[in-house]
Amino acid sequence: MSEFEAKVSPGTKHAAASMRGDDSVVEEKLLPTVFDAPNFDPIADAQALRKAMKGWGTDEATILDIITKRSNRQRQEIYQAFKKEFGRDLISDLKKELGGDFEDVIVGLMMQPIEYEATELRKAMKGAGTDEKALIEILLTKTNGEMQRLVDCYNSLYETTLDDRIRSETSGDLQRLLILAVSCARDEHSFNPEKAHEQAMSLYNAGEKKLGTDEETFVILLGHAGRQQLLAVFEEYKAISGITLEQAVKSEFSGDLHKAILTIIQCMQSRPRYYAKRLHKAMEGLGTDDDTLIRILVSRSEIDLGNIKKEYETLYGCTLLSAIKQGETSGDYKKALCAIVGSA
Repeated sequence: MSEFEAKVSPGTKHAAASMRGDDSVVEEKLLPTVFDAPNFDPIADAQALRKAMKGWGTDEATILDIITKRSNRQRQEIYQAFKKEFGRDLISDLKKELGGDFEDVIVGLMMQPIEYEATELRKAMKGAGTDEKALIEILLTKTNGEMQRLVDCYNSLYETTLDDRIRSETSGDLQRLLILAVSCARDEHSFNPEKAHEQAMSLYNAGEKKLGTDEETFVILLGHAGRQQLLAVFEEYKAISGITLEQAVKSEFSGDLHKAILTIIQCMQSRPRYYAKRLHKAMEGLGTDDDTLIRILVSRSEIDLGNIKKEYETLYGCTLLSAIKQGETSGDYKKALCAIVGSA
């Protein structure tokens, strides 16, 4: 367990609250899919996990059953019990015994939620190339409160600050949007409905009405205005243009900036719906974007994965669970994902 991890309260309620942040983005009652297990005994779980990994072979079924059916708070207690009972690091042992996507799911579940997202950011910017889609998904979906905790965690874990790392790995208007997010520049408390028409008109003039697109106008407004203000702007834009701002962005922008702006628009309207769309994209067509699939299911399991499941079924006419079962995942990896999603 890292120095930062030890400072974080292990309570499930705290873990969920730390990821939710400002109530201004909560559209409905949050529905997690992973809860505290009844009759919990961390020592018994630690002993069962040790037995599952000791000697020849690995009992993956026991590992899966314990880790996926405990809350993060309970997993942290198991971690401590394992260390006390056996003098060993549970996460290190799991990494030695498991492999592939199944390992990524189990290790992700064992980490504190905020530290898990920090490591996902690190992975997205490590080595050759940068996973801009992961940066967009993680950084442009946060409230200021959520972002500040993530920045503090990242900066405590790694030698380079998150701000500096983003500047070295990205460029242009995408970089500006990401830096605004990391700087907690969004005004989450001001709401001026009279100003919404003027702001919508500025977006219309910067995009549809002119030859070419003034990206800066979009970046400044979408990077600074709060959710309530932006929702009013979206309504005004539709009244002015006759189409939604999302439709306009799809025709005016391309590449990573297009993805980034759409992410902000969609999250302001409904974060669960945004994540449902991301999950569908990760599983459609040939091949599976396992990194995205794992990251969303693990990070949202104790926050709003139940809401995401509802949106998924509304959007695509099938349950998220059935989509995973019929998809290209397999073995213990598939079983772990299904356990996180749950049947209800």
